[in-house]
Amino acid sequence: MLIFNLISNPWQFIGFIIALLVAITIHEASHAWMANFYGDPTAKLHGRLSLNPFVHLDLFGTIFLLLAGFGWGKPVPVNPNNFKNPKLDNLTVSLAGPMSNFLLAAGLGLLYRFFVFPAVLSELLILIIFFNLVLMIFNLLPIPPLDGSKVLALFLREETYLFFQQIGITLLFAIIIISSLFYPILPTLMTKAVTFLFTLITGKPIL
Repeated sequence: MLIFNLISNPWQFIGFIIALLVAITIHEASHAWMANFYGDPTAKLHGRLSLNPFVHLDLFGTIFLLLAGFGWGKPVPVNPNNFKNPKLDNLTVSLAGPMSNFLLAAGLGLLYRFFVFPAVLSELLILIIFFNLVLMIFNLLPIPPLDGSKVLALFLREETYLFFQQIGITLLFAIIIISSLFYPILPTLMTKAVTFLFTLITGKPIL
């Protein structure tokens, strides 16, 4: 389990926590900002239009990140009825989270690629880039309540999508449990995707 590996290296553990907080905060705050931009103040009224990481942490999502290396933040409350184009605007709000993770990873990745930093700072940059990519890719999976599932809402009948939403969390946990205990399909695919993007952005392999 990831948490046990990190505890054996206190400095890496601290770096992991910082990277985790940065990735989750930028992800969830971007949802809130985009929703507010499109006319829905729900997240703002709930105090989620904030860069305070502790308002965005989800208990189970954080536990899974510590144990399995992938997870999620507390869902941002959104009321699509406040949007001019509910389906399209809701999709844009959903994709704002993963895209913010990618943009942050890309920006830091270019710094890491072209500039030389002290070893401790380089390790922190690697962790922040890595976990932003992990959060981005995991949340793009088309399974409710993850952000990628909003794409399906554009193509499925409303009742079909609502049913999918009802079983989505059970399906997601089943995939996570199977991947963690029996056959690591999800971790393997995510590792390959993150490794590819990390190398593409930074020009260097993950250490």
